[in-house]
Amino acid sequence: MKLYLLSDNVDTLTGMRLAGVDGIVAHTADEVLSAMKHVLEDSSIGILLVTKKLYLEFSEKLLEILAEHSTPLIVQIPDRHGAEGSGNAIAAYIKEATGIQI
Repeated sequence: MKLYLLSDNVDTLTGMRLAGVDGIVAHTADEVLSAMKHVLEDSSIGILLVTKKLYLEFSEKLLEILAEHSTPLIVQIPDRHGAEGSGNAIAAYIKEATGIQI
């Protein structure tokens, strides 16, 4: 099972790539839909990480698309603008949501 990041900024994507997580930056509805098509076509992606800003902007569309599929699990994560804590915050969110330690 792979993690995949849907981010609204390059900095978060770069950091996650350094941790071995692939992903894409999206800003428009068309870019989000294209990314979701890719995610749904790749059955090895089990967890979709979505930055908070992007999730808040497109949550209705994301949930509508995923309502028809059992995977991936969406985990909303803080991005570089988040004040939720240290660099371990993302790993803590994933562990809390899935029970998987990364």
